[in-house]
Amino acid sequence: MKRNNRSNVSIEWKEKPAITVGLDLGDRFSHYCMVNQEGEVVEEGRIQTTESAVKDHFEDVSRMRIAMECGTHSPWISRLLEKLGHQTIVANARKLRAITENESKNDRHDAEMLAHLAYSNPRLLSPIRHRSVERQRDLNLVHARDALVRARTMLVNAARGLAKSSGARLPRCAAKCFQLRVAPAIPADLSAALEPLLQEITALTIRIRAIDKEIEQLAVRYPEIRVLRTAPGVGPIVAAAYVLTLDRFDAIATSRGAGAFLGLRPKQGQSGNRDPEYPITKMGNMYLRRLLVQSAHHILGRFGRDSTLRRWGLMLAASGGKRGKNRAIVAVARKLAVILHSMWRTGECFRPFPGEA
Repeated sequence: MKRNNRSNVSIEWKEKPAITVGLDLGDRFSHYCMVNQEGEVVEEGRIQTTESAVKDHFEDVSRMRIAMECGTHSPWISRLLEKLGHQTIVANARKLRAITENESKNDRHDAEMLAHLAYSNPRLLSPIRHRSVERQRDLNLVHARDALVRARTMLVNAARGLAKSSGARLPRCAAKCFQLRVAPAIPADLSAALEPLLQEITALTIRIRAIDKEIEQLAVRYPEIRVLRTAPGVGPIVAAAYVLTLDRFDAIATSRGAGAFLGLRPKQGQSGNRDPEYPITKMGNMYLRRLLVQSAHHILGRFGRDSTLRRWGLMLAASGGKRGKNRAIVAVARKLAVILHSMWRTGECFRPFPGEA
């Protein structure tokens, strides 16, 4: 399967237009550098990061190869340039150390570096492919929920902190029932300060529940979400985020690579006889990695269902000393990422004890 991906990449970039462009995207202005077939810079400049400016500059010109780093503006700009007939390459910014760690880093140099890398070998840019507009819209729904949850958590912590500063302690409870449990326990002298916070927490809870219902409906459009939800610790949020973030299961060559793709594999720094231990790379999607770690907490917690995965994680936690539990949680999250990818690829539901099948 890996060989097929490599051959597909080579076929995809086999065509080499006469002009290669490096486009360093900025929030207001974007710098560009054009290189000819001899690798010589023929034009440099900057344009506004707007649809009209991009159209004016790249419309009605011969087909070009245009490389840019992934970022806030790369999805819509790459789609626009493809619509204009150009060959676009979206580079993985996390793997471009030649740019991110450049001692003379500026927008003009970044655009020139992108142009030369795309001119010589596009695979050096570790190209990625943006998801469709529809999938991006659905993924934005999941991220919007996360923002609301974090805002609610901040307000809950603020309320508890204000109560502690006055010598009171609010009862422990889940955030979704915070107002019902906490309101009767608020001291009279704190009611004026905490009442606005409680109202905002209640309003956020209502909005979160509404979004939860919309996320539940995503399984109608993406049947693989139902399959992934059969895994322990994987609810509608985790399953939807996994499917929509990866976009398609063949984005990863093999299921074993899912952990590394999401930054859950330890860094490697082997040199000769030295092979030191490093923490995980954290190179993948931060939000999805956090969700998988939360699922691992559930799997190893007291409410986790019995399975080979849970037993393996508990064995790691018991044999790892003081930091064994944290390492076991990361290891279970990495293995869960692999299992979910395999379930998605094969369409099979989770089996707690696959050796017995």
